[in-house]
Amino acid sequence: QVQLVESGGGLVQAGGSLRLSCAASGSIFSINGMGWYRQAPGKQRELVADITSGGSTNYADSVKGRFTISRDNAKNTVYLQMNSLKPSDTAVYYCNGKIVSNRNILIVGDYWGQGTQVTVSS
Repeated sequence: QVQLVESGGGLVQAGGSLRLSCAASGSIFSINGMGWYRQAPGKQRELVADITSGGSTNYADSVKGRFTISRDNAKNTVYLQMNSLKPSDTAVYYCNGKIVSNRNILIVGDYWGQGTQVTVSS
């Protein structure tokens, strides 16, 4: 079984910063892409940023220049550094991993964390 556990959410004033972490654990054979998504009340879940195993990154236009995604492959952990936060960034942030489990190395599974709340006050 594979688990993703997020941490680092909270309440911050506009203009502030937060750093989210997501650690993958369990029966992991390999990890391909990892990413962060968010879902605001009444809205669909959207991609914030993702990163390949080789370190290539992709960002939503709304966060470019403010957020930075990174990963530590040795720790099976992905990070999201969020700077210059805006009230519109308020959402539940979810970690996602494209992970091959030891239980079946022929399939790349799609795993999600439980979500962490980020609230930005104006």
